[in-house]
Amino acid sequence: MSDQQTEFADFFQASWEPCLRTVVAVVGGPQLAEDQVAEAFAKAWALWPKVRRHPAPRAWVVRTALNTGASWWRRRGREVLLADHDLAAPGDLDSGLDSGLLTAIWRLPIRQREVIALRIFLDLDTATIARQLGIEAGTVRMHLSRGVSALRHELTPTRNMEAGR
Repeated sequence: MSDQQTEFADFFQASWEPCLRTVVAVVGGPQLAEDQVAEAFAKAWALWPKVRRHPAPRAWVVRTALNTGASWWRRRGREVLLADHDLAAPGDLDSGLDSGLLTAIWRLPIRQREVIALRIFLDLDTATIARQLGIEAGTVRMHLSRGVSALRHELTPTRNMEAGR
């Protein structure tokens, strides 16, 4: 195996789960996310000399996966809402993800989902997220703040529920 193949294999092994978690959190379906991430990794392999020099190769894979999904819908000429958007997430997807958290993330607007997913699952900083999404850093901070606030509101039980009333 060449050095390039070994380097990509190591990257793939270390990055598959975080990238898949990130895309699942954004698109809302594990099968669709897995297809998109697999295609993105295939593109990453084809462009590995370029991707390996990228400041955030995992973010490149995630952005490519999300663009793959967007292109698929665009080719069909319509936007379709997720049928299971408000349903509970199926189990833990064998990846350690909390189904309640995923369900709450899926209820966020798309840009907030993207920002939250890139921050939480890939641990990207504000500037990197801004570059990956093509938005300003202040916009990233706004979406992050609003998204976290919405998640706190949804995931924090009310005092009445805690008291058993």
